[in-house]
Amino acid sequence: MDDALVIGGTRFIGRHLVDELLAHDYEVTLFNRGNHENPFADDDRVDHVEGDRTDDDALEAAGREVDPDAVFDCVAYYPDDVRTATRIFADCEAYVYVSSGAAYGREDIPKREDETPLAECTAEQATDDSHATYGNRKAEGDRAVFEAAENGVNAMSLRPPIVYGPHDYTERLDFWIDRVNRFDRVVIPGDGTNLWHRVYVEDVASALRIVAERGEPGEAYNTGDRRLVTIEEMVELIADQVDSTADVEVVHAGPRELAAGGIELEDYPLYREYPHVMATNKLADLGWESTPLEEAMARAVEDHLESDRDGREQGPDREDEERVLGVLDTL
Repeated sequence: MDDALVIGGTRFIGRHLVDELLAHDYEVTLFNRGNHENPFADDDRVDHVEGDRTDDDALEAAGREVDPDAVFDCVAYYPDDVRTATRIFADCEAYVYVSSGAAYGREDIPKREDETPLAECTAEQATDDSHATYGNRKAEGDRAVFEAAENGVNAMSLRPPIVYGPHDYTERLDFWIDRVNRFDRVVIPGDGTNLWHRVYVEDVASALRIVAERGEPGEAYNTGDRRLVTIEEMVELIADQVDSTADVEVVHAGPRELAAGGIELEDYPLYREYPHVMATNKLADLGWESTPLEEAMARAVEDHLESDRDGREQGPDREDEERVLGVLDTL
């Protein structure tokens, strides 16, 4: 495969995907509305076709203009997006849909592609735009991929969990890096053993390319850090990378202690009550590898320190945490 069309491609996963494709000698075209700054605007190796992916005529015109070998769909948030794309790009060598670990409908540990059932999706959920139906819509997008493959389309799906790394506009990890960087005491919700599978963004990019090149039509592939860490271990990884002369003290706070600051466990980013773990051996069998955690976190921390992101809107105010710390100090 030589020519790739990336639907999206300028913000986070798509941005790293373009770098990955360029590093492997693809000719790349972006298709998006141009609402965000294009980091490849001055790169003559990357073309840009402007258009709205929800406009079927615009997407079809882009397909005719580019005639791509591989299509990477980074911004398909509704099942109809996937159905349209798999119809338009039915003759491509590969169509890869970016799904999500949220597509799973049962809390298995770990969640496996060919065993754990997907979430149901009603007609109302399929067109809803709320966060509550995100997993349902992604699951229905997966089913659209499977249906397309049954009809001869080389369509595949990649399911990442929480993605982190440079240029992460969600700022979920930035919240924790900021806490570690600015304070010598960091409040951890619960007992610190919360486990929510994450994946480094450059590994998502390499996974997308590998699935396009080596995956089987009609298959879904989980991706995620091959070594999982708890939320406390994640904070310790951050602390190891932040240039600070002071040791960071981890302070555990349960629901009763957090109540002193009007905080709930779920107010913290990257906290999930029940473990979310995804098996990644199916993707590894294609030759995919994940970046060592220390290396991935070093890059994430470096990017954070060079940016103006602080993630403070993603979690509790520090003033509220100080009240919690005050209560804990009296116990």
